Amino acid sequence: MSQPESALAEAQGGGRAPESLAALAERHGLRRAIARPSMPAYLRQLWDRRHFILTYATSRNVSKYSESMLGQLWQVLTPLLNAAVYWLMFGVILGQSKSIENYPAFLITGVMVFTFTQRTVISGAKSISSNLSLIRALHFPRASLPLAYTMQELQQLGYSMAVLVLLVLVTGEPITWLWLLIPVTLLMQLVFNIGMAMFMARLGAFMRDLNQLMPFITRTWLYASGVFYAIDDKTRELPELLRWVLEFNPAAAYIEFMRDLLIYQRFPERWAWVTCLFWAVFALIVGFWYFWRAEERYGRG
Repeated sequence: MSQPESALAEAQGGGRAPESLAALAERHGLRRAIARPSMPAYLRQLWDRRHFILTYATSRNVSKYSESMLGQLWQVLTPLLNAAVYWLMFGVILGQSKSIENYPAFLITGVMVFTFTQRTVISGAKSISSNLSLIRALHFPRASLPLAYTMQELQQLGYSMAVLVLLVLVTGEPITWLWLLIPVTLLMQLVFNIGMAMFMARLGAFMRDLNQLMPFITRTWLYASGVFYAIDDKTRELPELLRWVLEFNPAAAYIEFMRDLLIYQRFPERWAWVTCLFWAVFALIVGFWYFWRAEERYGRG
């Protein structure tokens, strides 16, 4: 009789006190079919699936606009149309363009940078709940999904950045050596977005109402991130603690960092580097650990 059969027979008969299935399985060397691997093993599994992650992200980008007439152009048109509406409301009607030099470049930079994080957070929150059939059918590290969604948004950012650079040049800003730091800025923001996508993916997997709250959360975040206004000018009369919270906002930090490079032609200050690096490292470590802790629970129930 094989070991599993003898274990089953032992559990069913003999008149002995019943033993829990978990204890019985452990005593006979049986392991769970789906168990959370160690962190190093999990990272190796993700690296082995890197081609799947990139292919899945690309296929989602291609299929997302496949049925629309303008296709991939919507990746650029959507943030541009949003920026046009914001410019009309805040630049013209509320008069922000009078107090901020080159307001069109100021605004479009804020919109493009914030949109990258906003869309990553929203898509990350849906990455698990929208792929339950895939999760239940195949065994793979579940972190592949929020990572793929983040890569999808990174690919879309490439189109947006090309348009952003063109518009900044059209508004009269010169090309400087500081533009070489743009990839560094985007790398720090990408690391932050990965951590946020992981964190939101776990929340979205077990909090079904989160998707209904996300528009409100991201809209509040948008207004608090200095996309339409200069935080330094609008927060002078606020309490020191509230002003510090607004300036330490990660989205605002990445926006100001990019504006320094593209518009103000100045090397970002030390606090900007510290803030951007802190949020990137903190979000990645906490978000990845938080997601990994529930690895065996995704897709169940």
